[in-house]
Amino acid sequence: MFFDFVTGVTIGTIAGAYVVNEVRGHAVLLSPVVMVICTLALGYSTLKSLKIRKLFKGEPIVIIQNGKILEKNMLKARYTLDALEMQLRENKVFNLNEVEFAVLEADGKLSVLKKTPYKPVTPKDLGLKTSYQGLATELIKDGTVLEQNLKQNNLDLNWLYKELYKQNIDDLSKVILASLNTDGSLYLDLKNENPAYTQKIED
Repeated sequence: MFFDFVTGVTIGTIAGAYVVNEVRGHAVLLSPVVMVICTLALGYSTLKSLKIRKLFKGEPIVIIQNGKILEKNMLKARYTLDALEMQLRENKVFNLNEVEFAVLEADGKLSVLKKTPYKPVTPKDLGLKTSYQGLATELIKDGTVLEQNLKQNNLDLNWLYKELYKQNIDDLSKVILASLNTDGSLYLDLKNENPAYTQKIED
């Protein structure tokens, strides 16, 4: 959070000034200790008290309601149309007509609920059955085998070597990343495996 960032910078500045002898006296070092204690106490207080949390963390503000921009709320949050349009684009919304609700969160991010006709169609909407899709498991990273991850998936080194052999890989050091997908397939990325053409995005 912003408050924690400012506190960290302040403590670093005080410590740096002490090291280069811009300030003298060991008592100066008490101020970072006091600031850390106050920061921890404030963090604990925000967990326990809703009023304190609202005071220091802020609370969400509705910016668009039922497709209409709430100017008073924008003024209250010191939020401009330019910022609104930018954050809508970040949410893949380029037309305000598509927005039902938009909420400015306490951390400055914009949450957007599109109108029903503009929501993407899901397999559930179409009555389609879907298979489970979880997180991929890393098995090799920077040429090092993560044996614990192999064991968690009831696999061993023999299985891994066989899979690598199928891909004509005989040296683990050549592998930047190997991960096991939930469907049982193995993703591999090798060192110095550069494409014939590298896409450029600059003008």
